[in-house]
Amino acid sequence: MSRLRIGITHGDINGISYEVILKTLSDSRLINNITPIIYGSPKVLAYYRKAFNNNSQTMTINYPEEARPKNINIINCNSEDVRVEMGLSTEMAGLAAYQALEKAVQDLKDNKIDLIVTAPINKKNIQAAGFNFLGHTEFFAKEFNSKNHLMILMNDVIKIGVVTEHIPISQVPSTLSKELILEKINTLNESLKSDFLIRKPRIAVLSLNPHCGDDGLIGDEEKNIIIPAIKEAKTQDVLAFGPYPADGFFGAALYRNFDAVLAMYHDQGLAPFKVIAFEDGVNYTAGLPIVRTSPAHGTAYDITGKNIASEQSFRSALYTAIDIYNNRNFQQELEEGKLNVDELENIKELKQNGE
Repeated sequence: MSRLRIGITHGDINGISYEVILKTLSDSRLINNITPIIYGSPKVLAYYRKAFNNNSQTMTINYPEEARPKNINIINCNSEDVRVEMGLSTEMAGLAAYQALEKAVQDLKDNKIDLIVTAPINKKNIQAAGFNFLGHTEFFAKEFNSKNHLMILMNDVIKIGVVTEHIPISQVPSTLSKELILEKINTLNESLKSDFLIRKPRIAVLSLNPHCGDDGLIGDEEKNIIIPAIKEAKTQDVLAFGPYPADGFFGAALYRNFDAVLAMYHDQGLAPFKVIAFEDGVNYTAGLPIVRTSPAHGTAYDITGKNIASEQSFRSALYTAIDIYNNRNFQQELEEGKLNVDELENIKELKQNGE
């Protein structure tokens, strides 16, 4: 594992972000192989270190170039007036989250860090700071000029992308189109190949309506837009299948037969995903020129400060980001002729065996 410079945004300071970050980075096996750089507040970090009796080696720096390996480096993005109010949603916490995100993204654009892992934000209080997006996914898509992006929720068992992201359920049918679904199928297919080194991905596409619309009795989106999108994807040599009714698909664990699943809307994909992968789920934004992941959980105000938050999801997000970054490099070497297919398959096998 190369010593990557990993930017970590501290998210909402009143949630569990600092707890899961500190727990993750307290693992010497991890810290010895990366250079972590927290974008946040040394004052807040010190507050939580004291609260959790954490003795990790930390160092405040001004620029990523000053970061030291085997240390928890932190860049101050907030004023000294920043105040922690555990478990509460405050405008100050929203501003602190946005300031850290802006600084980290600029350093990512300037190649001062290699990839980014974002801790959870509160989508409401951050709006007061001028963050005019419905979530991280939309923010990163805008910052990196990516029209064809896709939110993927994943762990080692399942990967689920969603066609429509953070929009009201009432707007889903009118937002869906053959073109949009085809775009998301293609983005998912390309991500599976370049980010996860799957040579011929198999993608399951879910229906929108119960029972796939019952041949138009319950709804006609399947006949008019979803099936045509799948058929066109197949003409482009994409192995897309479906549509499948979501209840039976997950009830029978059919996702095990595919490399990824494409859901039509947020909760259709995320509700079963969190049943399957609540502890170690990762949110990944595919289709960007950079690598960005986050834990698949929120601020968890209700357990903030109790020292009971699990760091599994954050740790998985960090390792996933590293894997994707390296996989993209392997894929580029394959395209440039520096690697052949057999060598790439050998690399994949070694990774699967934990070597």
